[in-house]
Amino acid sequence: MTLAEILANEELRQHEFPVAKNKIFLAHAGVCPLPRRVAQAMNDCANEATLGDQEEFVMSRIDDARRAGARLLNCQPDEVSLVGPTSLGLSFVAAGLNFRKGDNILIYHDDYPSNVYPWMALADKGVKVRLLNIRNLGVIRKVDVMGQVDEDTRLVALASNHFISGHRLEHDAIGQFLRERGILFCLDAIQTLGAFPTGVENVDFLAADAHKWLLGPCGAGVLYVKKDLQEKLNPHVYGWHNVRNPNFVAQDQIQFRAGAAKFEAGTHNLIGLIGLLAAMELALELGVENIARELVRKRAWLVPAIQAKGYTVLNAEPKPENASGITSFFAPDKDLTALHAKLTAAGVTASLRTDRKAQKYIRFSPHFYNTDAELQRVVELL
Repeated sequence: MTLAEILANEELRQHEFPVAKNKIFLAHAGVCPLPRRVAQAMNDCANEATLGDQEEFVMSRIDDARRAGARLLNCQPDEVSLVGPTSLGLSFVAAGLNFRKGDNILIYHDDYPSNVYPWMALADKGVKVRLLNIRNLGVIRKVDVMGQVDEDTRLVALASNHFISGHRLEHDAIGQFLRERGILFCLDAIQTLGAFPTGVENVDFLAADAHKWLLGPCGAGVLYVKKDLQEKLNPHVYGWHNVRNPNFVAQDQIQFRAGAAKFEAGTHNLIGLIGLLAAMELALELGVENIARELVRKRAWLVPAIQAKGYTVLNAEPKPENASGITSFFAPDKDLTALHAKLTAAGVTASLRTDRKAQKYIRFSPHFYNTDAELQRVVELL
C-alpha cells in the first residue's frame, strides 16, 4: 500500500482509516484514531489471550518491536526500550542522571508539560533549571540554544516539534553543537515520530508515545538511550524484568539487566505493544520521508487558504527544515471557542489550544490520509 493508492481510492482509504467515513479528523497532534490494521492487531492479540498465558502470544514480538523502533530512529535495537507514555520516558531520564552541585539544565517553559515538569523537579536536587528565552512561541533556533548554555550546562531538553506553533526543531544541528561541548541532549519526539524522520545520531535520549502521528495506541511508546550512556542512567523504578533475578529468585544486591530491558521494570503493556508494532510497521511500509512530504504539501496549501479568511497563522513561512504538519491560527476579533464548536458540529475534529497569555488557537493537524477535498471543506467552514 502506498500514499498515492490511499488518496486515490476512497474505498481503500475508508477501509484502512475508518474514522474517515464519518469525520474529517484534523487532530493528530492530539490523540489519533486508530487505523484498522492497528486496531485489528490489538483485537487479535486480545482474542489470543483468552486461550492461555497472555505473554506467550506476544513475547516473540518484543524483539520485532525493538527492531521496528530502531529502524524509525536509526539506532540499534538494544537502545530501544518499550516504555510509554512519553512522560514516563522523560522522567526516567530526569530522575536517573546524577547531577552535580552547580550543574544547570536548559528547557523551554512553553513546551508541552510532559517535557517541563520532570526537569523542573530537579530544582529540589540543587540543579539550576534555566528557561530558554526566545522571540516567538515555540520557534527555537540553534542560535538560541548556542547563546544560552555555558560551561556548567549538563543537559538540554527540547521537543522535536512545538505542539502549538508547529515549528519543527533542527534537532540534528542543535545536537551536534551540544555534543561538541559535552552537553547531553534529550528529545521529546512525540510530535514527529511517524510523521518526519527523527534520527538519533546527535541525540542522547529520546521518548515518544504512539498515540499521535505514529497512529498507535495510548500508553505504548519508545525510550531511546544511547548505548554508551545506559550504564550512567539508573532508573528509579525496580521490578522483576529490569533487575536480575535468576529463576525469579530475588538476589542480595540490585543489578540491572543490560541494554534496553534496564528501563522496562515489569510486565509489558502487551496489547499496547502489539498496537505499537503495527503502527510502526505501517509508517515504515509507507515511508516516513513520503509521509513528511505529504504533510508539508498539505500545510503549504492550508496556510494561505486560512490567511485568506482573515486569520493569523503561527509560523506561517518556516524554512523547509522547520515545516511540520501542524497549522495553528487565531484572530483577535474571532470567538475561537465558538468556531471550534461549529467545526465539531460539522463533523470536523480539530484542537483548541491556549498559550500562557490566554490567547486561544485553532490547531489543524491533518495526516497523510486526509484528502485535499476534506481540507477545502474545512476552510469553507471558517
